[in-house]
Amino acid sequence: MTDQTVTEALRAYVKLLRAAKAVLARVEPLLVTEGLTPTQLGVLEAVFHKGPLTQRELGRKVLTSAGNMTDVMDKLERRGLVRRGRSAVDRRAVRVELTPEGRDLIQRLFPRHARDIAAAMSALSGDELQQLGALLKRLGLAAVAGLAEEPDAH
Repeated sequence: MTDQTVTEALRAYVKLLRAAKAVLARVEPLLVTEGLTPTQLGVLEAVFHKGPLTQRELGRKVLTSAGNMTDVMDKLERRGLVRRGRSAVDRRAVRVELTPEGRDLIQRLFPRHARDIAAAMSALSGDELQQLGALLKRLGLAAVAGLAEEPDAH
């Protein structure tokens, strides 16, 4: 890897982080008014669209650790938005489902949240959004694959 490649990667990384923070700043106020974190919203959205999931599956979907997922689930359950129970198939697995209150909240909130995201990303055309999505997917997959490799020792 050349010094130029390292420099370009660092520049792109900073731009990626700044863009992500700017989009989050645009969508976060709605979440704050509803008393939700982005991770909590991600859990509600995943269960709403995919149906009941295990805590482990949810952790992978919202990119959070098992310990943090337990905290997120405790808070959502205390608010009466989700219900946890042991899987009938595998008693070790904890399945999560929405309560009627949780379903009502995500049905009301998600369309506005999606519009806020679209507004935050409106500087890009539909084609550019598709390109960005493809590039970010490729980047994410390569980064995950790189975690399994030994770091380059220079």
